[in-house]
Amino acid sequence: MSKQKRNKNPKPQSGFVFSTNPDFEFDNNEVEEENLPNNEQDLRVWLERKGGNKITTVIKNFIGTTEDLKDLGKTLKSICGTGGTAKNGEIIIQGDHRDKVLNQLVKVGFKAKKSGG
Repeated sequence: MSKQKRNKNPKPQSGFVFSTNPDFEFDNNEVEEENLPNNEQDLRVWLERKGGNKITTVIKNFIGTTEDLKDLGKTLKSICGTGGTAKNGEIIIQGDHRDKVLNQLVKVGFKAKKSGG
């Protein structure tokens, strides 16, 4: 079977398996969160240890669209000069860069604090 036929409906269907109703139409009610202004967001900057004793800087409590989360993550990763990811409302940056991240977040207008480890 070719890839075109397999990927006919690439949307994730959140657990939907089968319906016997021939008139059934899947209704995907995904709603993106609204963006709060930077000065109303209360971000936390954590230091976490991952497997293999790797240290990461994690920014939590971001409220907004996934597009804005990825843009902020890209900016922070470029400032720190390292890799990372932005998903599930968190930005994970490789290494201990809490001070750089905190300074940039405050400079952009976020309310941010160091938390945890």
